[in-house]
Formats: sequence, C-alpha cells, structure tokens
Amino acid sequence: MKHLSTISIIFISFFGFSQIQLKNKIVDFTTMTPIESASIYVKQTTTGTVSNADGKFVLQVPEDYANDTLVISSIGYKSYKIPVNEFDNSFEIFLEEDVASLDEIVLIAETRPKTGNDIVLKAIEELSETLPDSAYIQKGFLRHKERNKLEFKWLIESAITVYDSGYGSSSDEFLKINVEQNRKSYDLRDVDSLFSYASYKKQTSNRPTFNKNDVKRSQVTTNELVDAIRWNDERFNGLDNLFKGKLNLVRNTGDTKALFGENVLGKHLFSLDTILVDNERKIYKIKISKGKDYVGLNTDGIFNEGYEASGWLYIYYDNYAFKKIEYELKAASPAQRTRSKRLFDTEVNHKLVITYREYQDRMYPNYIYYETPKLVNTGFKSSAGKVSKEEEDFYNKQQRYYYTVQEILFSEIILDGETIATELNQEWDADIFSPKPYDSGFWKNYNILLESEEDEQLIKDLSKRASLFQR
Repeated sequence: MKHLSTISIIFISFFGFSQIQLKNKIVDFTTMTPIESASIYVKQTTTGTVSNADGKFVLQVPEDYANDTLVISSIGYKSYKIPVNEFDNSFEIFLEEDVASLDEIVLIAETRPKTGNDIVLKAIEELSETLPDSAYIQKGFLRHKERNKLEFKWLIESAITVYDSGYGSSSDEFLKINVEQNRKSYDLRDVDSLFSYASYKKQTSNRPTFNKNDVKRSQVTTNELVDAIRWNDERFNGLDNLFKGKLNLVRNTGDTKALFGENVLGKHLFSLDTILVDNERKIYKIKISKGKDYVGLNTDGIFNEGYEASGWLYIYYDNYAFKKIEYELKAASPAQRTRSKRLFDTEVNHKLVITYREYQDRMYPNYIYYETPKLVNTGFKSSAGKVSKEEEDFYNKQQRYYYTVQEILFSEIILDGETIATELNQEWDADIFSPKPYDSGFWKNYNILLESEEDEQLIKDLSKRASLFQR
C-alpha cells in the first residue's frame, strides 16, 4: 500500500502539473530589427530561454511562478520586466539602447586593469569565484542540424542532461552528458556520405588505400552507412568534444594547452572597445584579435591547426565574470588556408557563441551555438578534363559544401545533492543516435529553442523527404 500511495502521488503530480506559455518577439526600438539571443527568464529561478534569429521565443513557465518577475534583457539594451501573469503575447517587445560612458568609467577606476589584455587576464584569474565551484546538473535542449547551401541534410532535436562537478575539476573526467529523449530525427545523408564511408573503411579495415571510387551506394547497406556517419560525426561534432574540448574556453582553462590557458596572450590579443550595460550592470566589450602564434585544436585524425582567432568577449565590470563569448577561428597558415578552401570553400572553420546566466552568484552556461564546415566529399576531378552533366550537378558548390550547427539551450539548473545523486545512478548515454521512443507528454512541457522562419521551412521540407532513418 505504501508503494501504491507513492505511485498515486507521482501520478497526480504529473498530470496536475501545468504551465504558462509565453511567446513573443523582441525588437530594437530604434531600428525595428529583431534582437537575437536576448535572455528571457523568470527572476530568481532557473527557468529561461533565448530569442532566435527572428527575435522570437517561446517559454514554458510553471504556474507556481505566475506572480514572479519575467526579465527580458540583451547586452546594450535596457531590460524589460513584468510579472509573469501580466505578460501579453499579442504585442511585440521593444528594447531601448543603453550605453555606459567609457571615459566616465575609466576616470573612476584608477586601480582597475586598464587594457583589454589585463581585463581578460583578471577575468580568467577570477573564474574560480565566478564559475560553479560545486557539482550541478543542467537540463537542456539540443538542436543538431547539418545542411548545404540549399537544404537541410540532417536534423536531430534532443533533451539532454549535463552533469559537471565544478570548475576546479577536469571536464574530461568529471563531466557527463546524457541524451534523454529525441523530439525529431531526420536524415537525408545516405546519398552524400560515401566519402565518410570510405574514410571509415580506411580507419577500421585493412584497406588503407580504400577510396570513394571503390564503392557504389547500392553496395553499402544502410547499417554500414549509419555506422560510418556516426563515426565521422563523433570525431568532429560529438557532445563530448563540445563540452570537454578546447572550445569550451573558460570552463577548460586548466587543461593542458587550453586556448585561454597560460599562453592565452600568445595566441590572442584583447583590446577594450567600450563599456555597455546588461540588465543594469556595466559590462566590458572586448575585441579578440590574432596573437603571434597560430591557434590549434589538436583533433585526432585531422589537421585542425593553423588558425587565427577573432571575435568579442563581454565581461561584467563589477566581478569580472564572463557573460558572453563570440569566437571564430579562421584559416591562417598556408597549409590550413589551402585545405579549408579546397575542402570547405570557406576559411572560417569554427564559429562559437556561448552565453552565461548568473544564478546564486555563479555563472552557468545558458546558450551555446557552434558552427563548423563538414567534410562530406572531396569533389570530382576528371583526368580527361570532361565532366558529365550528372557529375557537374552532383559536385555543384551549392550541393557539395556542408556545415554543421549545434545549438544548446539550458533551461534548468539543479544544485540539490540528493537529486543529483539520483540522476547519476541512472544509465547515461551521450549518443544522439540511440533510438528512443517519442514521448509527446514529455515534450509538451519541455522548453525548446524556437526555430527561425527559414529553419522551420527547411525542417518541413526535410521531414517530407528523409529516408535513412526517422523516429
């Protein structure tokens, strides 16, 4: 009877759980343009989201927070605040520009670091005070998409859980990722992935000279192709790489050869651009420029070196906490420039955006955007100098060059030790390929990242044509 009572309580709690849906668009008051990546959250809670490329967002708020304050903020703008139960979905939200005076700040702050380099070094020094110092779990939404210049080729949307024991520990040993549920999974890459299959065979068989011309699509089973695609994806775009690799710039500063580690000024230069305002707090805007040394990622099996960095850092003026990172790696060495142009038709190999949200005086990841070109095929070379119409169409630049985008929105932070221990006792699996039954009840109340209008149309087109595997 005791067990039955517990089950009954859980059953009632689950079906009695209700949400308030907030859905709207955020616009610049002066230019009337949409504001991307604005933060939308309920004050003093971990519930929140960000706006998409069209400035639009959707947020599921538990009814318990109906009387709490909703905050909408973006760097360089005055914040918008309103009680959750007074929010109006029918009128767009306009944010006004808010800029601090750089001269005024510098005159007051005589004892503070003056240069961009010194501010960044101070911010790195303060990471043990500004990043989480104890174990936590975050619940998030992953959208992983792959496309060429014309269409989507692959889309997976998943609910993920990330466990981290804190900044002072090694992410390689003490960070775990679990893919809990899949919302969508469509794949059209079966006709484009013979190059991946050939690379896979080279690495996993005794045929080091195996190449794409040795096989036809009709000779490869779907299971073999899925294995090859999985192998190729995990080398470059696996969730482990994103969280445990060098591009998790501030979390992994203590790792060997970290990009923001001991030699940060060898690979980067930082200059103070201006001081802005974010949610009534002053924030440094710092430009990232190339240093004297090339940046490299030391990726197994590929030449991922010879880059120069650019972008922006946004660091709070009062406590030197990182609020936002915009980071690009562009091919710079002669060897990398040649490789990038030939294989990817672009020199920008890595594009990263990470935003952080403060909760209980610590900065937690809020949103991650990572874009990188994808090696799918190497193009067609005719020794006779003649190319058939079919070959010309297949290797057209619009079709040939791929890129992958991973977006992660974190909407919940868990600090309770008992809850964390319970979660860790379950089976964890970071494989986004793992088949999972679709649970409509789960997704009804789960916070997702709203698609842009362009993506929404491309996703509709992909869902009609996907054939490799669909759940």
